[in-house]
Amino acid sequence: MNARVRALAPLRHRDYRLLIGAVAAELFAAGMWTVVMVFQVIAIRDTPTALSMVAACLSAGLLAFALVGGIAADRLPKRAVLVAVQAVNLVTVSLVTALALSDAIALWHMAVASAVLGAGTAFFFPTYTALLPNVLPAEELLAANGMEGALRPTLQQGAGPAVAGMVVGAFIPATGAFIVAAFHACALVLLLCVRVPRERMEETESQEKTSVLADLKEGISFTITTPWLLWTLIAACVMTFVVMGPVEVLLPFITRELFDNGEQRFGTILAAFGVGGALGSLAVSSRPLPRRYLTIMLMCWGVGTLPLAVFAFTTSFTVMIIATFVIGFADAAGMVLWGTLLQRRVPLGMIGRVASLDFFVSLALMPVSIAVTGPLSTVVPRWVLFTVAGVAPLVLMLIALVAGRMFADEIANPLDTGNERVDIVVEPAQRAESVETAAGTASDEASAECAGRSANSATAASTTTPATPK
Repeated sequence: MNARVRALAPLRHRDYRLLIGAVAAELFAAGMWTVVMVFQVIAIRDTPTALSMVAACLSAGLLAFALVGGIAADRLPKRAVLVAVQAVNLVTVSLVTALALSDAIALWHMAVASAVLGAGTAFFFPTYTALLPNVLPAEELLAANGMEGALRPTLQQGAGPAVAGMVVGAFIPATGAFIVAAFHACALVLLLCVRVPRERMEETESQEKTSVLADLKEGISFTITTPWLLWTLIAACVMTFVVMGPVEVLLPFITRELFDNGEQRFGTILAAFGVGGALGSLAVSSRPLPRRYLTIMLMCWGVGTLPLAVFAFTTSFTVMIIATFVIGFADAAGMVLWGTLLQRRVPLGMIGRVASLDFFVSLALMPVSIAVTGPLSTVVPRWVLFTVAGVAPLVLMLIALVAGRMFADEIANPLDTGNERVDIVVEPAQRAESVETAAGTASDEASAECAGRSANSATAASTTTPATPK
């Protein structure tokens, strides 16, 4: 299979086309909302404090429901969760539009709306991650994750904000909110048309006998006793703390000090990261899953972050663009591999919780990193902070590789060799009879794998996941 065919293979499945269409609409709407929210808040109360409060509500809603979203993804029908999220988003943004058009909107309306949309994100993407293996065959998950990885920077970080800026500039923020609501409506319609195969009976029965807290405990326990998850989460958590502060806080000041049009240059640097991310996602998804998938994934994050150190010394805008492009390319490549491994090496009934735990860990330290970087930069030279941000991830990933025994793990658990777990049924005509067979086989193999982990947790290996929130 050539690279182009491999990357586009998931699109031959009707349900996946509908699902990725809904994801694209959600990403575009989220990108537009970041701009619409800013200018609607400014129209209500033109103060930095007001904007900061509403933006904080968006992050708070996301963080507060990150773990709950994963539990819901594993306990409830996944399509129903996605439909409910889009329905709530549609109602929320429609109310904002109506209130803004009637000139009755208040700051607290925007705060509540942002919190609701943030919570919706916490439910939507872990559920999408958990649903995907029920829609596509295992060998096409890498391509599907690559497609999402390419859409995210293109739509959420690029096209969405750009269109919102033009619309709000030409009209009023309420017009932008109306378009955001329209895209949530499109996502809702597409999701209603998705036909999901019958989920495994044993998973449903298990969920009916446990409480929410028990489910959360089970997800955390699974992660802690699975070295490839545990060590990657630890490395990713520390990496987030080390990297995000310098990028979010110090880089804007560097561009303003070095260049006359610093704000524009900063935006261009971020755009280079997005372009690199899109191309990195497509590059990985166009190739077969690598044999040394854990090593390559962690090295994407470790080696790929090294160019961040050049910001400590260079004054060249071109060098900054190239460095940021490389970082974006490598980061996205690692994220595509991570998402695929999560869907293929975590039992189906646990994917939502593990994905949300990854989400939560990444988000939890991001604001801490941003908060401490400013004061720290007054006593520690910037070049030191950027050097640490560039080099530390490689050290962290090497530690994770060794501590998690990942070299042995990826040899003991080969993928795409014909012996890996088969989790799903794709073609509608085959679903009725083959879902039961696939479910039974996968259940036995997942049970065997979990048993192996319990017996050998000290020697099991590691895989993957720094998380820049999806």
